Parts: sequence; C-alpha cells; structure tokens
Amino acid sequence: MTALDLSSPVAVVGTGTMGQGIAQVALVAGHPVRLYDAVPGRAREAAAAIGARLDRLVEKDRLTAADRDAARARLRPADDLAGLADCALVVEAVLERLDVKQELFRALEEVVSPDCLLATNTSSLSVTAIGGALSHPGRFVGLHFFNPAPLLPLVEVVSGFATDVTSATRAYETARAWGKTPVACADTPGFIVNRIARPFYAEAFAVYEAQAADPATIDAVLRESGGFRMGAFELTDLIGQDVNESVTHSVWQSFFQDVRFTPSLAQRRLVESGRLGRKTGRGWYDHRDGAERPEPHTAEKRQPPAYVVAEGDLGPACELLAMIREAGIEVREEAEDNGTRLVLPGGGQLVLADGQTSVEFRDVVYFDLALDYRRATRIALSACQDTGARTVSEATGLFQALGKDVSLIGDVPGMIVARTVARIIDLAYDAVAKGVATEEDVDTAMRLGVNYPLGPFEWNRRLGRTWACSVLDDLHQRDPSGRYAPSLALYRHSFATDQREGTS
Repeated sequence: MTALDLSSPVAVVGTGTMGQGIAQVALVAGHPVRLYDAVPGRAREAAAAIGARLDRLVEKDRLTAADRDAARARLRPADDLAGLADCALVVEAVLERLDVKQELFRALEEVVSPDCLLATNTSSLSVTAIGGALSHPGRFVGLHFFNPAPLLPLVEVVSGFATDVTSATRAYETARAWGKTPVACADTPGFIVNRIARPFYAEAFAVYEAQAADPATIDAVLRESGGFRMGAFELTDLIGQDVNESVTHSVWQSFFQDVRFTPSLAQRRLVESGRLGRKTGRGWYDHRDGAERPEPHTAEKRQPPAYVVAEGDLGPACELLAMIREAGIEVREEAEDNGTRLVLPGGGQLVLADGQTSVEFRDVVYFDLALDYRRATRIALSACQDTGARTVSEATGLFQALGKDVSLIGDVPGMIVARTVARIIDLAYDAVAKGVATEEDVDTAMRLGVNYPLGPFEWNRRLGRTWACSVLDDLHQRDPSGRYAPSLALYRHSFATDQREGTS
C-alpha cells in the first residue's frame, strides 16, 4: 500500500494550533486541503493564519513565492462536513473528549467515501475506543503529530484493535511522503513517547518531593550531566502544568493506576494553585517580567586530592580515569573483582550512583550518571549527614579539577540522571515486549519526539546490558512499592546476559 496521491484532497477538522499545523504540512506536501471547524468562521480564520505562515516561509527562503501561491490556491475552508465528501483522508484535531470525537467520526462516515482514511490526532485517548463508534473501524487510525507539526518530524502511526494493516500502512507511507519520520505503534496508553517519557518528569518531581534538590538544580543536572535538552521543571512549565499532568493522569488511569505511572502530588498542588507555567506567568519558575531565574546549587571551590585509588574500572564512568590523569592527578589502580569505586586520600569512597544510599555505608559519596563525562559541565554529588567533610571536599575538588560545576544534593537512591535513565530503559523494554513498537521505532520516537540525546536502547547498549536492571533492583529494595521493580522484559534481558557470561 502506497501513500496517498498528491491529487487526493486531505481534510483537517478542528482548526486550533495543531489542526492548522497538520493542514500546513499536507498543503506544503502538495495536497488540496479542506479545513472545517464547528465554530462558524473559524475555518476561514485558520486559512488566513496558514497563509500568513506561508508568507513567513517565503521571507525566510524556505518556500518559493510560486509554491506559496500554488499552496494557497489548494487551501479551501468548508462550511460543513458535506464539503469534505471528496477527501481521501480526514484528520481530526478537536477537543480531547471521547464522546466528541466519536460523534464527529460517526457523522463523517455518513459523508465520505467508503475508502476514505479516517485519522485522529489524539494524544491521550484510545484509538480503539474512538474507532469503536464506527461502522467500518478498519479504516480508522491514529496519526499523532507533535507540536508544532510543521517543524517536528515525528508522527506516531497508531493502529487500533480493529485497524486494517492496509490502512495503517497507507497512513504510515503518507506521513513519510509528507517529509515526516513515522513510527508504527500499537494502541496503548500514551502510545510510545508519552508512555516511555513519564519517568523523566516523575523522577525529577520525586527528588524534589524528597527535598533532595530544588527545581533549578535538578534541571541543571538533567541538562548539563544527562544531556537532555531541557530539565523536567522548565519543560513542564513550557508545556503547561495542566497539560502535562493531564497526560500523566490519563496514562496512570489507563494502566489501572499502575504505580509506575503515579502522578506527582507536588505538580497537583501547582495546578490547583493556577500556576500552570509560562502561559500564566508562574509555574515551577516565575516567568513574569523582571523575575530572576534561580541559579542551581553550585559548590564552592575545593582543593583536588593529590591522588585517587581506582578499584575496578568504574563501569559506565570508566572514562573518568583518563580524565583524572589528564588533570594531573595520580591514579593508583587496584584490581578488585567487584570494585567500581574511587578511594580518596582521606579514606572515603566515591561511587557511581547505583540505587543505594550513602547512609548505608561508611564515608561514601555518590556521583551521578553522565551522558558523556568529558562533555558534561556539571556533576551531582550525593552524601548523607554522616559522610565525612573531608570526603565531600575531596570529591568536590576532584570533579572541579576536571572542569565541572558540582551540585551537592540530598541522599536519594539513584540520584537524578541514573534513576531517570534506568526507568526510561525499563519502560522501553516493557513496551517492546508487549508489542507496542520495535526497538528501532522506540529509539527514533524518543529522540525525535522529546529530543532525548539517546534512545533507550542506545543508552542501554552504552551503559551495559545489566546496568539498568541492577540500579532498579537496588531502588526497589529501598522503595518496595513496585514503582522501581524491573519489568520482566528487562529482567530477562539482563539475566540472559548473565547466563551467557557465566555469572548467574
């Protein structure tokens, strides 16, 4: 099954920001486009707004004047649903209410031809449930664009329980012909991106709720150590706290209140207070004119240690050994079967975040995971009240000697980046094992849909096949609610590796 022919008209129902964006994508690709909105006059306003955006594309040399004029000629508002009768594809982008969408598609079935492809852009509702209202649900599919649709490349092509393979394939190929990067997905709560991304927000909020660090520090660590484009607090302020919480709540409810997707009480209070982020002027941060952005916690300058003793290879942080030598600090190596730590001159230990806490050990400082220790500009350190002041000072001075800002946070298991990445990897394995999508499509979706520096499976290959499961096992022992229990899929992946290596 191939993409729709460019001569085939495409309709968009619902002319808000997303509807206009989808219409612009289809229009620039070369299709005749019909716009319809239930509010009188709204479709014509949307057509004018799209025309203005095409003008700006011409000004930026991204579209020729001739192509703009041709696109404008193909764009036509419709006064009623009957004006969409000749369309080969209808995409809806209306209110996120199941009854509203079902009523719309029932009405569309009375108008369009039997071979017209019907698609929903829903981000939180079940494609199967929407299509269940149709007489012919086989032609119904999800086409989930990301905002702004003309700029973001990802489209999740979602097959409901009754969707025909030919319909899903045609939708997939059409999205690709429009210059997008489609990924195939089964109908599951949150699809790929909104399902697997939940820990990025949830773990940051959990660290905050544990009073281990403030939003500015957590965001800085996620950006400067984890390699994420934005931190969880600034990103949810941009998205809108109400919107982000609504998606989290929907996924949680759809998975029968699975503890892995539990919403944040702190975010609930923020929404209840009306602090929804940038759109209201205040969220986690104050965005009003003249407001000062809070700075992340950054430790004062400390003297680096004269030497460190490396026990083992430090696993995912092994690059640190070369960096320490390059900084002029002596590295004394000792072979240890299970050693993955640095011993400091004062006798304290520096250990990569593993899901355990400093309070359980004598004089241990944990350091967080980094996407790339050479490129990272900030490292988080975690210690308890009983950790020696000399150990904290030497650990701080060591990373400062490597050119890093250091943020000291509370004694939380898994710290910030490590627990977040481990949980993202786990949800990815669980999704693939349950037939939601392929590993390749999951990685593509997370890189393009939410700008992650690596896809979950790419991250897992870099960190080692047993790393995520080990971190989650340790976290689960300290929080046996089930939130951190490794999925069976991740456990099998890790255990099979151990068996092959003879370490079961």
